[in-house]
Amino acid sequence: MSVKQEDVKRPFANFSPSVWGDQFLVYHEVIHAFILYAMKQEDQSGVEKEVEDLKEEVRKEILGALNIPTQHTNLLKLVDAVERLGIDYYFQEEINQVLQHFYDAYGDHWNCGATPVWFRIMRQHGFFVSSDIFNGYKGEDGEFKEPLENDIEGLLELYEATYLRVPGEVILDDALAFTRGRLDDISKVTNPTIVSKQIQEALKQPLHKRVPRLEALRYIPFYQQQTSHNKSLLKLAKLGFNLLQSLHKKELNQVYKWWKKFDVPTNLPYARNRLVECYFWSLCVYFEPQYSQSRMFLAKYLSLETLLDDTYDAYGTLEELEIFTKAVNRWSVTCLEDLPESMKLLYRMIADMYEDMEKVLMKMGKAHHLNFSKEAMVEYIGSYMKEARWANDGYVPTVEEHKEVTIVSSGYKNTLIASFVAMGDIITDETFKWARTMPHIARSCCVLCRAMDDIVGHKEEQERMHVASSIQCYMKEYDVTEQHVFDLFNEKVEEAWKEMNHESLTCKDVEMPIIMRVINLARAMDVLYKNKDHFKYVSEELINHIKSLVVDAIVI
Repeated sequence: MSVKQEDVKRPFANFSPSVWGDQFLVYHEVIHAFILYAMKQEDQSGVEKEVEDLKEEVRKEILGALNIPTQHTNLLKLVDAVERLGIDYYFQEEINQVLQHFYDAYGDHWNCGATPVWFRIMRQHGFFVSSDIFNGYKGEDGEFKEPLENDIEGLLELYEATYLRVPGEVILDDALAFTRGRLDDISKVTNPTIVSKQIQEALKQPLHKRVPRLEALRYIPFYQQQTSHNKSLLKLAKLGFNLLQSLHKKELNQVYKWWKKFDVPTNLPYARNRLVECYFWSLCVYFEPQYSQSRMFLAKYLSLETLLDDTYDAYGTLEELEIFTKAVNRWSVTCLEDLPESMKLLYRMIADMYEDMEKVLMKMGKAHHLNFSKEAMVEYIGSYMKEARWANDGYVPTVEEHKEVTIVSSGYKNTLIASFVAMGDIITDETFKWARTMPHIARSCCVLCRAMDDIVGHKEEQERMHVASSIQCYMKEYDVTEQHVFDLFNEKVEEAWKEMNHESLTCKDVEMPIIMRVINLARAMDVLYKNKDHFKYVSEELINHIKSLVVDAIVI
């Protein structure tokens, strides 16, 4: 029986249109010429030659200090600067060599100074160094020592280190409470300076939760104002940023052309037109040049996840969604005949995305990897279908029922799998099998995603026909207030970060670049869903982030 389109009552959401127009539809040499002008170069080969010379200079500086123990504190700070300036992908081999040397030489007994920086960097790279080293920061009374209270740089370094803590590390929980309180007090009485601005930025978002590309933009001008800054390193950071931005502009242009050919605003008017924001999201996951194909695929994937979310939540009737779900389960168009044109188009977009990616993967000899992503897509859509049935029946599930379904419908499990598809030789069949089992680090990331999304979207979604949120389920089952659940969920987010930290240090099933995809997906949530839904209702803050990454070059 066909689905009648007349008089169908649909749970429309009123989403704002794209703020970008078609400005990314064209990439031409005028744009590229502007980037070269910003770098004071006449042609790209000149830029690339200068970058290679600067890389060699910095590389020699890193390796030259490796076997000189008295230089190890400076070497540690150099590695920290390289990473925060966003050019660590130039020196990955050297950085790994340095940190392994530090671990072999010192273990948990680092005694070269800048202890919080050492602790943070070692843990960021998967070395499970002990937090016991911070016991020396406390006096006999168990309180943090007075000199630390007035050492702003030391307070900031310790504050940042605490965000690498794992469950049960009381010393770091105490250190966070102490440093956050002291820095908050300082920020209120200090005259506006570069230091007070640094404190405010750290309190708003600690370094461990920052998207690397955005941190580079923030850190470059700060580093430049340091009297002791390394001029070669600073110039390399600026040139490297602009060169990589040129690649990102081209990628966004290609992805936007794919999006444009389906004319989403006209053909799917009920859905969010967020292609540019989805490219930004993928840029949060990986910005390095070697992940270009992965980044473009993930941008398409995220944009389709958004359309699917809105189709299941804010457009399709139950009968239509049952048909669409069946079509995806079978990967067949034969049962789409009775659906609205918009849903037929959505299916074609999914098929088109996979067809394009299959051509890329065939050249890499990894075409079969696409099957793992397709399986994840089927599971993802199945979770949406379950939610649609709940919404249709007015059913409020138990907290446990809700968790098992929405941890998948949050989208981060299948997004993680999609992010692996074109990453190259580091990804094997075993990597996908690992991700499919929902390992602890992936589950924690999904919990974080679900909690942050529900906190900012709960009230708006309940104003229309929508599945009960996890907040509603919790309020009903435990008879508690909405604010109580908000507080509890914010705690869950922090616990999820601790769990991810622990897994990043103990999980030996996959290599660190794979672990970092999970961490970066969590970081993206901290940009897009912290305190408000910056993605659904594109905020000025998000607009500025996107402009800074794919529009405006850094003037050298």
